[in-house]
Amino acid sequence: MKEQRKRLVGRVTSDKMDKTVVVTVERLSRHPLYGKVVKRARNFKAHNADNQAKSGDFVRIVETRPMSHDKRWTVEAILRKAGE
Repeated sequence: MKEQRKRLVGRVTSDKMDKTVVVTVERLSRHPLYGKVVKRARNFKAHNADNQAKSGDFVRIVETRPMSHDKRWTVEAILRKAGE
């Protein structure tokens, strides 16, 4: 059986590097004691081969082999451009 790769959706927060973007993925979780819903965010560096994704775009990233010290994701699709 083929192994399924992890996929996440997030917003590009930085595109200043060549062929790399920083994607911020937000999730909602409930506080363990008080029960309030809080927003948690995590940054991922993703490979952006053709420099298509720009800052502010919503993208889907997929887990891949390690490409550098901290780049283990690839931009799979641009879901929504920044100005739309």
